[in-house]
Amino acid sequence: MRRKEQNPRDLSLEILNRLSHNPAFSNQILKTYLDRCNLKDKDRAFVVNIVQGVIRWKLRLDWTIRQFLKFPFKKLDPDVLNILRIALYQIFFMDRVPDFAIVNEAVRQAKRKGRHIASTVNAILRNVCRNKNNITFPDREKEPIKFLSVYYSYPEWLIRKWQKELGYEQTEKLLEAGNRTPYLTIRVNTLKTNREKLMNILVQEGIEELYPTKYSPVGIIIKRLQRSVAELDSYKKGLFFVQDEASQLCAYILNPKPNDVILDVCAGLGTKSIHIAELIKKKGKIIALDIDPKRLLILAQTLRREGLKNLIYPVAGDGEKVFSTFKAYFDKILIDAPCSGLGTIMRHPDIKWVKTEKDIKMLSELQKRLLSASAKVLKKDGIMLYTTCTISKEENEMVVEEFLKDHPEMRLINISSNCAWLKDLEDKHGFFRTYPHIHEMDGFFGAIFCRII
Repeated sequence: MRRKEQNPRDLSLEILNRLSHNPAFSNQILKTYLDRCNLKDKDRAFVVNIVQGVIRWKLRLDWTIRQFLKFPFKKLDPDVLNILRIALYQIFFMDRVPDFAIVNEAVRQAKRKGRHIASTVNAILRNVCRNKNNITFPDREKEPIKFLSVYYSYPEWLIRKWQKELGYEQTEKLLEAGNRTPYLTIRVNTLKTNREKLMNILVQEGIEELYPTKYSPVGIIIKRLQRSVAELDSYKKGLFFVQDEASQLCAYILNPKPNDVILDVCAGLGTKSIHIAELIKKKGKIIALDIDPKRLLILAQTLRREGLKNLIYPVAGDGEKVFSTFKAYFDKILIDAPCSGLGTIMRHPDIKWVKTEKDIKMLSELQKRLLSASAKVLKKDGIMLYTTCTISKEENEMVVEEFLKDHPEMRLINISSNCAWLKDLEDKHGFFRTYPHIHEMDGFFGAIFCRII
């Protein structure tokens, strides 16, 4: 049941308060709230901007608030803190609303907490407006890590990690790229249409700012979409799937052929499985394995709609136990492994706050087990592709290195040997590698293995 129309700032505050008191992935919570609210397209876009913007810039916003408080920051009520964050985000990162209007709205929200609270919020924000060009940050020369942490709003442990792996200059560029508001990237469903036709259809639906992806032959980037993508007729007809360009390229790197028997180990909602089905022209067999039955139920519904239920077979199971699950061997195996997701911060800004160094260690051990288990069901001369959407050596190169040490029957091959036209995205070790600040897509890693024994 839909709610009556709600003030978008109040809804933004409600969502942020919900996330403060019970942290979860913001995209899921956003969708839940927006789906039950009757909002105009522009108001819906405003709420998404505010919520994701506050999450993205939380540390920098809090640093600024501290400079104008006359009492300890920890004594600030969490709900009042979010009122201030919303206001400061608009003051510093949005330019469509005058400062006085932003302050007035924040004071209106604060009045629910009491007159004294409203007076404090009013004083803080008016002081910020008077001094917004004089905000001080940590000294870049004396405290380079702390400067980057505060200025770009990232945890210090992650900056230290990336600086060690990429260097200071590249790390700063990566931080800046991760704070950009991403465009929407979609993949054409080639079983129903082609890219040129779909682009024309999207234009007819009122989308004018769109262009083809640079590397993926079936990708389209939509620069501006004020309404929910699910409201587009082309989406309802299944003419495309929402998928980042780097993710789209994984199916091409696997290089599936008609009549291949293929295993997608961590299939999720099956986006890559369906793309593989398109590439093999519906000739072959794909096992979509996932540990979460709920995801597979959604996949099964998609397969019925797309007419793929006799080609892709959803199977609920543990990727670490594929040898006991399947008494068969596969020509191709895709392992899109669970990872820290640090390459997708632009789309999921909460990742930088919810993931920890301990998570990376735990995930790298899981990734090694998935690779070892999957290798047991790969045919001789078969191909196995390991991918992650993270920028983390522990989850990428180090996993590959240890896997090869323990599995002499497997040989690493260069990405370009399977997909020559992606040579530009191959690093010096032959790995598939993309970065948000270099390639304007999610940060992805991929390694191809061939069974030689």
